[in-house]
Amino acid sequence: MFSKLFGKKEKKVKPKAPEIMGLYLGGSFELDPLRLKLLEPSLTIEKAATYHFIQAVGEVNLDTGGKILRFYTDDDAYLQVILDGGDTENHITDVKLWYFYETKTIGSERQWKETLATGVSKSSYKLATESFSRVWDAVGEESPPVAMTEKTYEEDGDTSETDQFVMLYERTASDDDTESLLVSAEEKVVNSNLDRCLVISTGFNVGQADITING
Repeated sequence: MFSKLFGKKEKKVKPKAPEIMGLYLGGSFELDPLRLKLLEPSLTIEKAATYHFIQAVGEVNLDTGGKILRFYTDDDAYLQVILDGGDTENHITDVKLWYFYETKTIGSERQWKETLATGVSKSSYKLATESFSRVWDAVGEESPPVAMTEKTYEEDGDTSETDQFVMLYERTASDDDTESLLVSAEEKVVNSNLDRCLVISTGFNVGQADITING
């Protein structure tokens, strides 16, 4: 009220991106280079970086009460942290580093419906020479994609929301490790128009001890 009377402009408060494990928007982290060197030959990715700068942060609130946090980096990757029952490190149930493999534009309503019906959820998914098995199986013959909405925080203070319809797959990568595959049909509003695409990413488990926070 007083700011209006005396002509002062109210400062716009930028929304604060979520943080966990010392990871935050604008920060950086490093992966254990030995762990990466030993694991990479069995994975789809090639020449993965050990040093990552966090350029954006995504947040998904799950219907189960859990949460997904994604720390997007400058290496076409994101470190994903899944929490259950709270927002502290004690509630972390899974940490993975994901790399974007392919993004395909969906240009029509017909293509979008076909993608949701048959392009996301299958009993198995072939990628290059490898076959991944579906993880999220429902009761019955059909296992529809799981719907969720991700809120993304950018470095300039902007935020956006993306509706995602996803399915998780896995394969055995080595005696001790698995490689995960995430298939996601995504849509968001850009300049009053729907922007739709199919995003394919591969990921692997990362232990908290394998991550060094650089600040």
